[in-house]
Amino acid sequence: MNPIGWREFESAPQALPATLDALRELAVSLLSDNMARASGMLGLRPYHRPKPLVGTAVTVRTRAGDNLAIHRAFDFCRPGDVLVIDGAGDLTQALMGEIMASFAESLGVHGLVVDGAIRDVGALRQRDLPVYARGVTHRGPYKNGPGEINVPVTVGGMVVHPGDIIVGDEDGLLAIPPADVDAVIEGARRQHAKEVTALKSIAEGNFDRSWVAPQRDRMMNT
Repeated sequence: MNPIGWREFESAPQALPATLDALRELAVSLLSDNMARASGMLGLRPYHRPKPLVGTAVTVRTRAGDNLAIHRAFDFCRPGDVLVIDGAGDLTQALMGEIMASFAESLGVHGLVVDGAIRDVGALRQRDLPVYARGVTHRGPYKNGPGEINVPVTVGGMVVHPGDIIVGDEDGLLAIPPADVDAVIEGARRQHAKEVTALKSIAEGNFDRSWVAPQRDRMMNT
């Protein structure tokens, strides 16, 4: 990966409200299954009261333990955006806490995703604003830079581009490219219908497991 410099780009177009509404009704697991089960951010956990996260990514890449670029990125955030921060997974200094989360919420930001450390988690856990992070430390950040705004970043092992649609729930986080989102929603809706049918069959005592033994036999003979 190239060294971090000082770069700033305009925020990408936001997702349509109807698209966000549709995603809000679907579990991340259903969406993930319709992205080849190979996507998603790993190692980040929620630090808020359970609430779905859906919004358009504004991305930040910052030096480990330094949040100057994050403060600057607030100027690029619009209501409905999700601030996605690549802090290189570093846990030595917190990149933000209650004050910055409160300011983000006042701007209408729908959530914060931090591949790094946060603090003030006792207060954040009492709030509805979705905040995901890799870990926690009481040690505060530096404000020296450099940093980059609205560039491709890597968060939880997943590449996130500005304008990607971020979805999150208690199972985790996913970034969906706008070009793929309609197909992912359609597939997730079909899968949801199948799962509703499966749960109904379990309740009625006729859940079909006839495929298990043949599949086991195929795998043993592969």
